[in-house]
Amino acid sequence: MAHLSPGTTPERLHALDGVRAGALLLGVLFHASLSFLPGGQIWVVRDAPSDALGMFSFVAHIFRMAAFFLIAGYFGRMLLARRGPGGFVRNRLVRVALPLLVFWPIVLAGIVATFVWGAATMAGGSLPPGPPPPPPTLATFPLTHLWFLYVLLLFYTAALAIRALASLVDRPGRFRGGIDRGMRALSATPAAPLFLAAPLAAALAVRPDWHAWGGIPTPDTGFLPNMAALAGYGTAFAFGWLLHRQTGLLEQIRRWWAVQLAAAILLSIACWVQLASVPASAPMPAGSTRTLFACLYALAVWTWTLGLTGAALRFLTRERPGVRYLADASYWIYLMHLPVVMALQVAIYPVAAPGLAKWALVCLGAFLILVASYHLLVRHSWLGRWLNGRKLPWRGSAPVLETHKA
Repeated sequence: MAHLSPGTTPERLHALDGVRAGALLLGVLFHASLSFLPGGQIWVVRDAPSDALGMFSFVAHIFRMAAFFLIAGYFGRMLLARRGPGGFVRNRLVRVALPLLVFWPIVLAGIVATFVWGAATMAGGSLPPGPPPPPPTLATFPLTHLWFLYVLLLFYTAALAIRALASLVDRPGRFRGGIDRGMRALSATPAAPLFLAAPLAAALAVRPDWHAWGGIPTPDTGFLPNMAALAGYGTAFAFGWLLHRQTGLLEQIRRWWAVQLAAAILLSIACWVQLASVPASAPMPAGSTRTLFACLYALAVWTWTLGLTGAALRFLTRERPGVRYLADASYWIYLMHLPVVMALQVAIYPVAAPGLAKWALVCLGAFLILVASYHLLVRHSWLGRWLNGRKLPWRGSAPVLETHKA
């Protein structure tokens, strides 16, 4: 990758678009593993447990959404710089807020239907007796896996508000200049995760009901995200946003990729060892044990995120048609994947086979269905223009890839 001087951006950031797509597609594999986890868990079905999938699920959940929000912050500010505040707001309403409103009832209906099917399947063909669920409230509203769109809207709103406030109280730009200098100092050393992980580590350490096997508590219920999610994903979004103010800092992220990945692997092993004595259904014990694990986990989040981003900047510097296709498809795939994955998990539940083999079948079936639906229904239709900003022709080359999608 050529050296990036401050204030410059390559023509197309294939690497960052690949990281964003990879984070979303990894979510399909992650959710497909949830019915095969060892220990007690609440999911559509509880199938043959696999220790290997337990480890995969734990490690994948460490970094996938933090990496997504870092890239979302970077591309969000890129969009703002290109279109101005008005164009930015209109684009985000169409490409983020509207998909949340339209697809939420569709995916929720699919999720509820598969949960009913799964409960009947596990009970031998009939639904077990029990009271109906209570009606949702503001605190229990089920955002499903589309919570990431809602949280993105909160982060966009906060970024615009802080930007407007800064323009009023920091007219000379001294404070913003100090932030830029801090970003340069932070990116110049592989010790950056020590600073970036601090907000998340503190939020996890003081959370009394933290189930450490689940990592950062998913803010998929209610309209007020939990503090750990705000700290972890908000820091990632802010770092990506500020990174775009000095795009030359991408060179520093690329420089330290191997160091960060090596640290990420060691930290993940340390976390896994420490979790060996903690039941999956139990909160992390309070005191020094929880504090130590919170620090290790938060560091793992950031070393994985910076390491994988840096590796992409090192090795995904040119356009690859397959990567570009998956980058285009990843938004649609993630929006629609959960009911599909859950239905396949219920369908394969009666099959007598090892959990790892059944997981592979669920993943294969889900990707076949989702990629086919993208190609036939989205890529060349008005849905593609809505979700990805362009409708691609059935024949001929694709236009320039837009890298500031959700």
